[in-house]
Amino acid sequence: MAARLVPYAVLLLATLPILILYVWLLYSSFFQRVEGLRPVGAFTLDNWRFLWAPETVEQLRNKAPIIPTTINTVVFSASVAGIVLLVSSMAGYALSRLKFKGRRMFLGGVLLLHSFPTITLLIATFVVLRALGLYDQLVGVILVKAAFELPLGIWLMKGFFDTVPWDLEMAALVDGASRITTWRRIVLPLVKPGLLALGLLAFVEGWKEFLIPFAFMPSGTQATLALLVRAILGEGRFVDYGVLTALGLFYVLPALLLFLFLKQLLRGSTAAGSRGRDRACASCSKD
Repeated sequence: MAARLVPYAVLLLATLPILILYVWLLYSSFFQRVEGLRPVGAFTLDNWRFLWAPETVEQLRNKAPIIPTTINTVVFSASVAGIVLLVSSMAGYALSRLKFKGRRMFLGGVLLLHSFPTITLLIATFVVLRALGLYDQLVGVILVKAAFELPLGIWLMKGFFDTVPWDLEMAALVDGASRITTWRRIVLPLVKPGLLALGLLAFVEGWKEFLIPFAFMPSGTQATLALLVRAILGEGRFVDYGVLTALGLFYVLPALLLFLFLKQLLRGSTAAGSRGRDRACASCSKD
């Protein structure tokens, strides 16, 4: 029994500093002052006034409004997740099922691209965006972020497609279905857990992204929440840390809620996908 508790104790010790920081963040957003982890003063919503009265927050007067900035962040993250899911699901299926010359080299190249840090490609990316006329535009930043996430997405989806029995696709192809129909109607439903996991990962990566929007959208006309938090923090010693912690908590909550929702959805999809695969395999074996 004690041996089973050792991994949990190690994980608790490793995550305890992070949990303490989030507790401090929560307290600081609802109280005027926090000493250590002890809130001082009465409970207040004044730090959250940037939601209904942003003009009263000095740090937000010359920054992007909170609602359009939140919409920009949602559009940015959802677009990145959508592009990564579409391209990765098609490329992963092709790499899993089709045999073509240079396939192993292509797989190695995809893995090599994933190993490059984003910062090492900023200059080359800047040149490409300027040439395409997408510099300082949200669509250009979306494409760049999606491109950086595609190598990992392709590898993940290839692994999920490798687990799908070939007999299921063969039965569909023999019945006259095309490759695209087989991929869309037979294979994709069986790898729904992988799609949900990859979609969540890509969305969170886009939600927390700071470097790419900061480097390629200097005007701030389509700023994201990460840029807004940085802009407030950049005020130095004049920062209202109550507002900053409230804004930080507001920044974290949507991604956390999405994670909890998709976690439950992922559990249901995993169970349903396993039952569907078992039934399909049983029917194929009978045939």
